[in-house]
Order: sequence, then structure tokens, then C-alpha cells
Amino acid sequence: MHTKNKVLAAIALMFCLVLVDGTRCPLAARQYDKYEQLKIFSDALALIQKNYVEEVELQEALYNAIEGMISKLDPHSSFMPPDMYREMQVETKGRFGGLGIEISVKDGALTVVAPIEDTPADRAGIKTGDRIVKIEGESTRDMSLMDAVRKMRGKPNTAISIHIMRDEFSTPREFTLIRDIIKIISVRSRVIDEQFGYLRIAQFQENTALECGKALRAFDEREPALNGLILDLRGDPGGLLGQAVKVTDEFLDEGLIVSTEGRLENEKRLYSAQKNETPRTWPMVTLVNAGSASASEIVAGALQDHKRSLIVGTPTFGKGTVQTVVPLSDGSAVRITTAKYYTPNHRSIQEKGIIPDIIVHDRTKAPSKSGEQPSFIREKDIVDKFNGKHTKDEKGGDKEEGTPSETAEQQAADPPLETALNILQGWHLLKDSAVAP
Repeated sequence: MHTKNKVLAAIALMFCLVLVDGTRCPLAARQYDKYEQLKIFSDALALIQKNYVEEVELQEALYNAIEGMISKLDPHSSFMPPDMYREMQVETKGRFGGLGIEISVKDGALTVVAPIEDTPADRAGIKTGDRIVKIEGESTRDMSLMDAVRKMRGKPNTAISIHIMRDEFSTPREFTLIRDIIKIISVRSRVIDEQFGYLRIAQFQENTALECGKALRAFDEREPALNGLILDLRGDPGGLLGQAVKVTDEFLDEGLIVSTEGRLENEKRLYSAQKNETPRTWPMVTLVNAGSASASEIVAGALQDHKRSLIVGTPTFGKGTVQTVVPLSDGSAVRITTAKYYTPNHRSIQEKGIIPDIIVHDRTKAPSKSGEQPSFIREKDIVDKFNGKHTKDEKGGDKEEGTPSETAEQQAADPPLETALNILQGWHLLKDSAVAP
């Protein structure tokens, strides 16, 4: 009976494939078209293997094809051969060999999103918005992100030359850096003026929430109690979503932190806060800038929507997409965009970023020789260039702008931090001066 059913099914399929008038049924036609398109790929691969002037390894050809297919989807989707996938796994643990810079591609050129604190790149003076035009004398024009990372990674204590173009440079300038083991200190904390906590998160790694919790508990136990907290997310390129959610949860007792929405049902998720054992009622200021991306934008957006913290600085990078890493059978992996982030008020971060409540510029970039204010690369610049669109400022991204109140830049080493301290001091004085009924 089982065999008979198979035969009947085969006959039915054959009948479906060719109708009386010789046309294919719609379902069969769609499947046939898919196979025809795959046949074009296999024909091209066979032609290359047979006729190309030099012998081409099958695995290399397939890897190149997969890389090209995925890299054309968006600026953040990529293919990782086994060695690159292993390096990525090491990087999320916060220890790897290299220069210490977060990079992306804008207008075909490698551009620095943010240097990582206390790394060779940071110590050499590499800045957000710098364009890497050469690596070891080789032009980076149209170089893939993965190839660039591969070239800059290497054994510790080995030298590498990169040429940097910056708005104030008339010609590219050469920087020689010595590779080092990049061990990122994710969380730093201190107390300012014996009354204000300062918490700096450089990147969201596997242990970030744990380290953040330790620092906050130390603040909780201080006597006398702190009068406020500054959370510094400037130059934080992001990292692990789960860690961003846990860090945000340290400051909220209830409510939505972030939601994700994708094409598939399992990509539609809600992440909510849980009540903390120790309530934290400090007034709070969060510092952000153009180098604050992805996971750091999730934290800032949630704190802003819940009115838990004032946001001070400049508009953030604007990367609001979720990338899922899927391992393949040979040890390689694909990193593919599967969803978008939304703040608790369902604001999309993608290409918009988080607009601070108070705009204060960092003094990390000097004005150009023409006297123009510095400009910064953001996600919308990368996406526009990726899709062949022109941005408002071809030199390096849109100018800083926003409708919130602006403060005059102070002649201080760190204007955003000075502004945050002034806000918290004013908050404290106002509370102390209140007259009880």
C-alpha cells in the first residue's frame, strides 16, 4: 500500500508539472525557476573551474560566492570563514590580538566607529570618524570589512602601518602601531567629589552585567550615600544584547527595556525589567556620543523613555538592527540581520539613534582648517552609501543637530562630564533647599 501511494503521488506530480495545454502549474513553476537560478550558479562555477587561467579551489570559490551574497544584503551581514569565526568568539570574551578599533565601511572606505580604551589605537590617537585609507601600503578602497579585520589582527608585539585621513589633515597621515593583546576592561567606576558615582562601560561583553552589578553594589554601600550617578556610554560600540538588558535592569524596577521585531515570529521578543532587591533612587545622567552604538543605544533609549536618566551629549550612532550568528557545518558561520530594536516607547533606533535631552559636544575632534565644526559618521551615512544614496555632508556624515536645548561649550577638558556634574549638583542643592510643609 505504501509503494502504491508513492506511485500515485509521482503520477500526480507529473500531472501537475505539465497541464493539458503544456503549461506548468504555478507551484511547480516557482520551484522550477528556483532550480534554474541555482543551475546558473553551478554553471558559472563549473565554467570558472574549467576555463579560468589559474586553478581555483572549490572551497575558496564557494566562500567567495557566499561572502558576496551576504555582504550585499546590508553593511552588517557578513560571512566568517572558520578562522574569523573563532576570532569573533574570542572577541566577545574581551581578549584578542590586534589594534583595538571598532570599524565600519562608509563610501567604500574603512571608517573608525570608536577606538577601544587603552589599546594601541587609542594610545596612538586614532579617533572616531577617522578613515583608514591604507593598511600596510595597500589601499582599503572597496576592501571588505572581514579582510580589513584579518589584516589588522596579528601576533602581539608586531608592527603595522596604517594611513589615516581626517577632516583636518590635508593628506593621509601614517600611523605605526604595535599590535597587542586587546583585553578590554568593560566596566570602570569611581567616585567624584565624594558624592557622585561614575560608571563607565566601554563595551558589552560576557561579564559586563556582572562587573556593573559589583560596581553598583559598592556605590549602594557607601556612607554617606551618593547624591547621583553618571553612566558614561560614549564611544561604546555595543556588544551583547543580553548584557545590555541586564545592565538596564539594574536601574529599572519594572517596564519594558527593549523589543525586537523581525520577519519570523521567534524574532519578536520583549525584554522587561525585574524589581531590584536594593532600590536605586539616585538622580542619574547618561553620557552618549556618535560612537555610542547598538547595545549602548538600547540602554540609553530605555533610560530616556522611562525618564530614569537625563541623556547628555550628541546623537548616537543609530545602529538598531539585530545580527544573529549561525554556525555552519565546516566551522564557518554567517552573521545575518534578523530583526530591529525598538525602545520601550517603540522608537526605532535604526538610522535615527538616540537624541540627547541636552546637546553637549565632546572635545575629541578639533575644527577643520576651514573652521568648520567636526562631523561624525553614523549608521544612516553607512546605509545611504551602501544603497547608493548621497548624504547631506559628503565629507563625513551629517552635522550634529537636534531640537533639544543646547548648552554653550565650556572651556573644559570634558564638557559633557562637566555638564553632568553641574546637573547633579543642582539637583542635590534643589532637593536640600526644599522646604518641608
